[in-house]
Amino acid sequence: MELRRLARYDALILTSLLWFMAKFVRYLFPPLFEPFQAAFGVSNTAAGLAFSALMTLYALMQFPSGVIADRQGPVRVIAGGAVVAAVGSLALVVPVPLPDLSLPAGPVRSVPGEFLAIVGGMLLIGVGTGAHKTVAVRLLAAVHRDRTGRALGVLDTVAAFGGVVAPLAVTYALPDWRGLFLASALIVAALTVLFVRRTPRHLEDEGTTAPSGDGGIDGSVAGYLQLMTVPRVGLFVGVTVAFAFAYNGVVAFLPLYLTEAAELEPGVANTLYSGLFVVSLIQLGTGELTDRVGRLPMLFVTVGAAVAGAALLLSVQGVVAVAAAVVVFGLGAHGFRPVRSAFLMSLLPDDAAGGGLGVVRTVLMTAGAVAPGVTGYLIDTRGYDAAFATLGGGLVVALALLGAIAVMRGEE
Repeated sequence: MELRRLARYDALILTSLLWFMAKFVRYLFPPLFEPFQAAFGVSNTAAGLAFSALMTLYALMQFPSGVIADRQGPVRVIAGGAVVAAVGSLALVVPVPLPDLSLPAGPVRSVPGEFLAIVGGMLLIGVGTGAHKTVAVRLLAAVHRDRTGRALGVLDTVAAFGGVVAPLAVTYALPDWRGLFLASALIVAALTVLFVRRTPRHLEDEGTTAPSGDGGIDGSVAGYLQLMTVPRVGLFVGVTVAFAFAYNGVVAFLPLYLTEAAELEPGVANTLYSGLFVVSLIQLGTGELTDRVGRLPMLFVTVGAAVAGAALLLSVQGVVAVAAAVVVFGLGAHGFRPVRSAFLMSLLPDDAAGGGLGVVRTVLMTAGAVAPGVTGYLIDTRGYDAAFATLGGGLVVALALLGAIAVMRGEE
């Protein structure tokens, strides 16, 4: 009986585990920068540029993967991305001698050939993992129509621990870090086989194996962008962009803010920073409450909590008060994610959900990528208080746009 009940959630379990592995294998790289420098003699700039290239390809895959999923179905896209990521991981297992690359004068003068092979594997991992999240949201929204919030909460919570486990794995695996990528490739391959065998039957039950064709989307980029002109969709894209900008700016500079502006000891600051991610478990609760209370009310709760946390950071002193501010901000910021995805899926037509979500995720991820640079500039020119007040202002803008959406809904 228990096995039968568990089988009802096998698509959710397997999709979440594949997303966990996608996060895990991506976040193996930052802790490996120092070993890369020692082994290959590359600079911080070279290592950073390699990881930036990985993340850029990851971001660029959001829209095309969603469009392909609208046409070919989500199972094929997720499985294909997993295979590409597994191949990328395997490419890092065995050293490949390539010619060194000489560059013009600049921060990076030359790149060792062996490191170029690693970069090649990293790029494949960026492409493969980039095909997952947008399509996974579409898939789980179709399979768990009545419990979309809960399903997306599970997806995001399980994946969050991929970023927690990866640094620990590197710490205990050194110096044999290549074995981590071999193990990752084998695990991803096994999960992909199970995913392909178990998931399609859920889509057949839901009648969502093929696009419905009734949403009026012609499949072009312009067609998907036209979705953003729908007032409620456009307003909510503004919510997600403002929130992503504020969140990424805070996360990038919170450790420095805690030590330099809040005047906490580095060890205490790092502990509080870790706590910001530990509270990501709240996603299970907000996802569940989204199904029970409603999407829009939970959006107000989570964004409101993030605003309150940001305001507290700027106004309180002392370890306990600052810790409370970080926790409140983290609860709102992490709790927002499954609610955001569930609300977006309710706004987009079924036959354009993948591509539409891909457009939105591309925009918000771009805003998030810009935020650290803008925040750093504001800190250098205006100071921490002004920079974090600007980020808090972004959250207030998100809250105001939610108010506009609520008014619009009330007038219907």
